[in-house]
Amino acid sequence: MINIVIFGPPGSGKGTQSKKIIEKYGYTHISTGELLRQEIASGSELGHQVEAIISKGELVSDELIIDILSNELDRLGNVPGIIFDGFPRTLNQASELKNMLSDRGTAISALLFLDVPHEVLIERLLKRKSIDGRADDTMEVIENRLRVYQQQTAPVVEFYRKQGKLRTIDGTGSVDEIFNRIDKVLQELQ
Repeated sequence: MINIVIFGPPGSGKGTQSKKIIEKYGYTHISTGELLRQEIASGSELGHQVEAIISKGELVSDELIIDILSNELDRLGNVPGIIFDGFPRTLNQASELKNMLSDRGTAISALLFLDVPHEVLIERLLKRKSIDGRADDTMEVIENRLRVYQQQTAPVVEFYRKQGKLRTIDGTGSVDEIFNRIDKVLQELQ
């Protein structure tokens, strides 16, 4: 089983590239962002709490995300591979994911870090707002999300580097150019 963490700041193309990986390799995509948006759409009390946190550009608590993810892993059962998109975002989450997968007899194969310059990220996120109408893509929230990413999420890269699982991918260029770089790494993992 191949387990990939697709990683990078908001706007780096994680969701777009995940779709291409799924199309070619048939892996299951777990996006904590999607799981959280589904919870918000359900109108539940939990969904209202999550919405209040996300609308400020802040991260949902580790405990909440870990519980949601553990339930999703149990629901999946046996699959050829998983792409984790948006998780782990903190060192605690990375450690918990390692434990969750170990308990299920598997591990992370690689962290694919999509490296994209700050200016390009802002350009992409503003474009996404105009196309998708995402309420959380205002300039103020974008800047806060990028700040939070640098402070809380970027250290996760070092966690995987120390394990020899970090693969840095140039996240600039066309969708296909980026995917070709990712595909080379995935071919090596097979």
